[in-house]
Amino acid sequence: MAGTKTLLVLENFIGGKFLPCNSYLDSYDPSTGEVYSRVPDSGKEEVEAAVEAARAAFPGWSARSPQERSQVLHRLADLLEQSLEELAQAESKDQGKTITLARTMDIPRSVQNFRFFASSILHHTSECTQMDHMGCLHYTVRAPVGIGVPPGVVNIVFGTGPRVGEALVSHPEVPLISFTGSQPTAERITQLSAPHCKRLSLELGGKNPAIIFEDANLEECVPTTGEICLCTSRIFVQKSIYSEFLKRFLEATRLWKVGIPSDPSASMGALISKAHLEKVRSYIKKARAEGAQILCGEGVDKLSLPPRNQGGYFMLPTVITDIKDESCCMKEEIFGPVTCVVPFDSEEEVIKRANSVKYGLAATVWSSNVGRVHRVAKKLQSGLVWTNCWLIRELNLPFGGMKSSGVGREGAKDSYEFFTEVKTITIKH
Repeated sequence: MAGTKTLLVLENFIGGKFLPCNSYLDSYDPSTGEVYSRVPDSGKEEVEAAVEAARAAFPGWSARSPQERSQVLHRLADLLEQSLEELAQAESKDQGKTITLARTMDIPRSVQNFRFFASSILHHTSECTQMDHMGCLHYTVRAPVGIGVPPGVVNIVFGTGPRVGEALVSHPEVPLISFTGSQPTAERITQLSAPHCKRLSLELGGKNPAIIFEDANLEECVPTTGEICLCTSRIFVQKSIYSEFLKRFLEATRLWKVGIPSDPSASMGALISKAHLEKVRSYIKKARAEGAQILCGEGVDKLSLPPRNQGGYFMLPTVITDIKDESCCMKEEIFGPVTCVVPFDSEEEVIKRANSVKYGLAATVWSSNVGRVHRVAKKLQSGLVWTNCWLIRELNLPFGGMKSSGVGREGAKDSYEFFTEVKTITIKH
């Protein structure tokens, strides 16, 4: 039929094979608001098949040497690198993010992660102690819990949280769960997994503060807001430089170009869904109703888009001022291009205010005073603190949040401990 679009139809990947599903969900292109693919609406049957495939693959894969598994991970990294452009295009299309970001950060970062852990697994050591007076030697060994890439080692099952998600996390033969998402979903996962005493790693939301002291280098303080859990959504600026910072910040924010993902000059693409766009907009409406000032972005500046993208889920970076710490915009995770800028007087005051939310994922501190940087970083209730920089990661070190921002940590040592079971063996000699 003329004019009919051909939709991309995805399939589950179970036991090394792509398998169709009985029912499908529509997936929307965030940049147009139109359906562009269909995704399996899986349930218990597909989860059971995936668990069975993993169970069958486990003995062979877990018996491979670290060197063999390292080679497999390096090969995966090679394949990702070879398909970088294709994967970047797919990521940009699915998420609505700019192709530039997908090309320069998302896919290269995936390659880096595989290469890092391919090397990391070769360098872990076990513990050993001896008790001469008892004639005993104690040592530890670690057995894999999760597994890797031959058929059945990696299984991908698409679907919604209530159907496939709940079936997966409540399955008695799924021993651990690593989840990134919202706190309400994490609470449900905890409830469902509790009867089986499953091990959990939960990377949840954030309401990340940036603290800018009067001796900070303002040239380095740039906008870092958006749909990334590590982005800054509360900016505390010392009163003596508040006006100057706000002026520069607004100028920098307005330079951010919101455009279609394929535009190489675009700084930011679309939000992930229509529902999420409306949620983010609702926070701005609440702020305005509370008497806050919207200085740029939503409802203030005009967003210009091509006709085909008028139905997309785009939103201009929005800056809010004159807002109270008790406002939902200062307490709740918005997860969009919205940030609140407020003044503060003293170091003690701003630490208390920065810690006044239930989240504790990340924070940034901007100051040329080394003593202050260390002092403030130590007192902030955040799993990560960047000083005079942002989003610089070292995979050897722990990643994760405090309070309602999560449970557990990721990183070389932490991931190794999470995905293995430790066993202590005692030898009498």
